[in-house]
Amino acid sequence: MATDVVIVGAGPVGLYLAASLLQEGISVRVLEQRTERNLHSRAIGIHPPALNALDQVQLAAAMVQEGVPIRTGLAVSRGKTVASMTFDAVSEAFPFVLALPQHRTEQLLEDRVLALDSGAIVRGARVTGLYDDGGRAAVAVEPSAGGAGQREFRASFVVAADGARSQLRKALDVPVRTKAYPDHYLMGDFADSGDQGQTAVLFLEAGGIVESFPLPGGLRRWVVRLRTPAEAADADRLAGLVLQRTGILPDVETNTMVSAFSVRSTLARRTVAGRVLLIGDAAHEISPIGGQGMNLGWMAAHALSPLIRRGVAGEPVEGQLKEFDAGRWRAAVIARRQSEVNMMLGRPLPAPFLQLRNLAIGCAASVPAINQWTARRFTMQ
Repeated sequence: MATDVVIVGAGPVGLYLAASLLQEGISVRVLEQRTERNLHSRAIGIHPPALNALDQVQLAAAMVQEGVPIRTGLAVSRGKTVASMTFDAVSEAFPFVLALPQHRTEQLLEDRVLALDSGAIVRGARVTGLYDDGGRAAVAVEPSAGGAGQREFRASFVVAADGARSQLRKALDVPVRTKAYPDHYLMGDFADSGDQGQTAVLFLEAGGIVESFPLPGGLRRWVVRLRTPAEAADADRLAGLVLQRTGILPDVETNTMVSAFSVRSTLARRTVAGRVLLIGDAAHEISPIGGQGMNLGWMAAHALSPLIRRGVAGEPVEGQLKEFDAGRWRAAVIARRQSEVNMMLGRPLPAPFLQLRNLAIGCAASVPAINQWTARRFTMQ
């Protein structure tokens, strides 16, 4: 089957790119190995630049309507407010970070793609081979049980949006720079007590940071920094650690998701390999702390979409793709540095050093110019 663009991976980044191309008249097939979507909340933070991009595919308004706009962040330690930050000045259109579970984000994106082309998404399709002759590219597909029967998809471009362990990236033998961090986390969603409203709260405690974010549906996300990797994702342990460090006890009976993770970053040395392009976690995996990864992928897809359209139309885009590659590398390095700062601020400290760090944070936040600059950095401006 021939199409203009084949996108491998029906996650939020691949679906966004599909919607962006389809609404401009580009034919697209999105190949997804999974036959059903993951319904866990996973990534929840959508930053203003990403909302601007999502607005281009007519989805920002629906997402804002469903999500929780976080307009204020607090840093708290031992029950006292260390610093506060408002996002009022970070964007005229979207002066907040939007909290929306990833499964709803993906559903809205999928609905938009299918509204543009009901046959655009092919589930149950595992890509087993890749071919690029310099003029067109193709992927070989092994359908899973219940999947579509198409064996090969040919296209002007193939886009790998198949995640941090991208099989297409491996097939292309693209080198990566991987970095592991001594940071481990346990996170979960519980019923919101309502005490913190729509405010994000960072508890800077001696045992390590505890992060708390509002979610739609009366839920709240809790993230706890651990000293060692968690042996299992345990809601009881998570609730106990939150209580120990903050004095707040999430109701374990209301837990809807719990997971444990350790942090690493992976940066592909190149995102353009002939007619095959890498985006999302396939190109740059960033620490989840700070919520930058999904947003970084959307911003890359937003920048890539017009280049693909020109390439499909027969225009020479090699030079522009080279610039795109360099620009995404710079953006990924900046995002990685920001995530490293975020993690550093949350690491355990003895009481005297914790007090000094909190004092420094409070002093910096009390200067309006620094506070506003920090708010823009945290929202990926």
